[in-house]
Amino acid sequence: MSVTVRIPTQLRPLSGGDSEVTVDGTTVAETLKALEAVHPGFADRLFDEKGKLRRFVNVFVTDEDIRFLEGIDTPVADGTTVSIVPAVAGG
Repeated sequence: MSVTVRIPTQLRPLSGGDSEVTVDGTTVAETLKALEAVHPGFADRLFDEKGKLRRFVNVFVTDEDIRFLEGIDTPVADGTTVSIVPAVAGG
């Protein structure tokens, strides 16, 4: 399944400056693993030492936050867009 991953500005150096990368995957986990295989360094930035998605990293499938779906096991269909969105804090 071909999935488009939208890369935030802060992580674009890892993708060679690309704002979108197309990889194969049937779940968010497979998609992010494929992203790491094509552009090493993403796993360290997205996952903690226990393999859990870092709390300041939000991932959306289309426009739905995966935390309200099936987490990283959320299925993705061919042509789906997965967006990596860093949390924004401030006041």
